[in-house]
Amino acid sequence: MKDKRILYVSSEVVPYLPETEISSMSFEAPRMVNKQGGQIRIFMPRFGNINERRHQLHEVIRLSGINLVINDLDMPLIIKVASIPKERIQVYFIDNEEYFKRKATLTDEEGNLFPDNDERAIFFAKGVIETVKKLNWAPDIIHVNGWIASLLPLYLKEFYKTEPLFTESKIVTSVYNQNFEGTLDKGMIDKVKFDGLDDDAIKPLKEPNYINLMKIAIDNSDAVIRGSKDFPKELEDYIKNLSKPVLDYHTLEEFADPYTEFYKNAVLDS
Repeated sequence: MKDKRILYVSSEVVPYLPETEISSMSFEAPRMVNKQGGQIRIFMPRFGNINERRHQLHEVIRLSGINLVINDLDMPLIIKVASIPKERIQVYFIDNEEYFKRKATLTDEEGNLFPDNDERAIFFAKGVIETVKKLNWAPDIIHVNGWIASLLPLYLKEFYKTEPLFTESKIVTSVYNQNFEGTLDKGMIDKVKFDGLDDDAIKPLKEPNYINLMKIAIDNSDAVIRGSKDFPKELEDYIKNLSKPVLDYHTLEEFADPYTEFYKNAVLDS
């Protein structure tokens, strides 16, 4: 992967959030590419339960300061950055006081989804893309992890389809069994429609549950990785019937070679 540019966009990354399938792979995969001489950038939300002092997050003034329009409202974008100790890997954090100040990630103390998670997902997708544009850094591969990042492939293929920086970029989505009960806000489809996205492309968002969010990500990706061993049956069947490259599940101990081969042969050469 020498000199290849890979953008990792994830809902969670260790050491900033606890170890899960997503947060662990969102650290190990970039570290692997980094060791192989590839260039990487990692983006995640700046959730309020991330300890800024301990992890030495600081605002990047030159990247902050633009407003993103979410459902007709101007929402300020704040970019923070930190370095993973000993790895020489920088992580960029998408922040906004209204969306990410609260001391939790995606649910409240009772385990209920935050009512604005749909807007947070839209903000995160647009915030990552706008920041990468400011960095003027054209990725060869954009690797998406976690449902809060699931709108990124859609926005790249629809809202930013004329953006020259991403014309050669290949999108990979890792699908995990990170299900949630119920749906996001039922008005989500209208908020996405506000950005002028194609009606057919956003049809699954009429029922914005976990499976439909992942279908949106899969549909707008060039390749898919199974990040978990098991999935809900509907999602399992959907992945089985894909006509695009799919990499089977691999554990953290054995993923390095299969991921490298998949990036090189199935994604970049497709």
